[in-house]
Amino acid sequence: MIILGISAFYHDSAACLIINGDIAAAQQEERSTRKKHDSNFPINSINFCLNSKNINPLEIDYIVFYDKPFLKFERLLETYLAFAPKGFTSFFTSLPVWIKDKLFQKKTITNEFKKLWGKEIKFDFKKKLLFSEHHLSHAASAFYPSPFENAAILTMDGVGEWTTTSLAIGEGNKINVIKEIHFPHSLGLLYSAITYFTGFKVNSGEYKVMGLAPYGEPIYVDIIKKNLIDIKQDGSFHLDMTYFDYCTGLKMTNEKFNQLFNKQPRKPESKVTQFEMDLAASIQSITEEVVIKMCRNIAKTTKEENLCLAGGVALNCVANGKIVKEKIFKNVWVQPAAGDAGGALGAALSAYYLILNNERKIISDKDSMKGSYLGPEFSSENIEEELNNLDAVYTKLSHNELINQTAKALSEGKAIGWHQGKMEFGPRALGSRSILADPRSPDVQKLLNLKVKYRESFRPFAPSILAEDLRDWFDFDNASPYMLMVANVNSKIQIQMNDEEKNLFGIEKLNIPRSKIPAVTHVDYSARVQTVHKETNMKYYELIEKFKEITGCPVLVNTSFNIRGEPIVCSPKDSFKCFMGTELDILAIGNFLLFKDKQKEYLKVEYKNKYELD
Repeated sequence: MIILGISAFYHDSAACLIINGDIAAAQQEERSTRKKHDSNFPINSINFCLNSKNINPLEIDYIVFYDKPFLKFERLLETYLAFAPKGFTSFFTSLPVWIKDKLFQKKTITNEFKKLWGKEIKFDFKKKLLFSEHHLSHAASAFYPSPFENAAILTMDGVGEWTTTSLAIGEGNKINVIKEIHFPHSLGLLYSAITYFTGFKVNSGEYKVMGLAPYGEPIYVDIIKKNLIDIKQDGSFHLDMTYFDYCTGLKMTNEKFNQLFNKQPRKPESKVTQFEMDLAASIQSITEEVVIKMCRNIAKTTKEENLCLAGGVALNCVANGKIVKEKIFKNVWVQPAAGDAGGALGAALSAYYLILNNERKIISDKDSMKGSYLGPEFSSENIEEELNNLDAVYTKLSHNELINQTAKALSEGKAIGWHQGKMEFGPRALGSRSILADPRSPDVQKLLNLKVKYRESFRPFAPSILAEDLRDWFDFDNASPYMLMVANVNSKIQIQMNDEEKNLFGIEKLNIPRSKIPAVTHVDYSARVQTVHKETNMKYYELIEKFKEITGCPVLVNTSFNIRGEPIVCSPKDSFKCFMGTELDILAIGNFLLFKDKQKEYLKVEYKNKYELD
């Protein structure tokens, strides 16, 4: 039974291949096109999924799209009628697009596949093209790969068709939706409104708001709760829509919102002030309150011991960490591709289990995501050929030599691009397409942000740690293989601030070391932890193990292998380009090691200039 799941036409298009219930391959379209959050039909991702398993299109039993366009159009229409005549221009502009491309999406998708495969391939789209619902796709992506026979499933995002938040119960191969909160009331859209107001890009800048929050104080919580959101004891909520313009498609917030804070939205790229930091801290606090109240009520009313999470809000790893810390559930599992890309996976799984009623088997206490290493992989021959084509200077090493030399270079303070094995599916680099560094250095965070990633200096970095060493370094005792949980650094390795340092504000806090691993310790002593396991990524595990042998520290800085505004690298060419265009010292790609100072001068100039122009 071969099922192809796809998500497209909003953001983070993706494709996923399911073979007899096994997650065989998955990729986000942006990784091939190099267009961040690419929303186009995922041609490259579909080709990768099928080619990786040598599957002919006619072997596919079903293609499943991740949501229902008719229901989305119904929302658009009803929302306009509810707010008319306000927003007529936006509605009038979007209507032809909907009628031409989005409303009759079955025809659009069919035509895209015919273009991709050729009209001579007689695939029966009438019978084999299915549609899931947006939040059902999220729920399926969260529950079916989880290691639980039974679980409560909470999905939260901006909006699907109508739903913004849903609670479902998973049991065996069934998912039963119990409760929903509908548009326009959305925690995800409230967070995005604050993202917009603080000058960051909606649908991508939410990470920045979360990272900025610890620099501020949540002094606007009362204003937000009195005016913008009414939070009930069970975590359900209601927004006052007079402060927002997203229903009419103009912008996220309006003049009434500006007056509430006596500010205009921050202009992108302008200086981030204490106001933005305090507002970020406030919306983060509100988010955590809603999520914790909701989870307490879910545990109380459903009696379930396990919780599965998906949807964009599930990428808020600070809130996830609080759920675990509060011990509301015995076990918590978060889908690593929690956003719309994961909808492709959920769509395929929902068809396999819900529509086709296939049996679900829990093989072990581990999930079935294979570490989320589901993307493209390049052979040693592929890599060497590409490096030769790029005129790169490299050394080919044995496995052990590569591990030893890379670990030694890391211990000497080098910043290293690490390209190994199958690419990650989801927004996090998990040791397959990563930039690595020594977490003991007090200068690494600033260096990587400003000279390698070319992004805001306040952005924190995550630690990768050997799973068995977790409790010695962090106040956390759960596995966190997908970097979706935040925990505090263990008190015994913390460095307490003196009275003068405690009185610092905002970005002034950045340069004060908080622990023995300052590069991955945020200003509030927290870290977004990734536990590394032998079973899913042996090569990365061995690298950290060797680094520990040299330094006594079982932790590495791990950030995604890309620069700001660009997707994570996918191919050897992507990795070489990023390596040459930044101030990375070394590139370890497969068993090949490249040193920046040994590369040809003309390449240094060519790629550096290219990045400056970009």
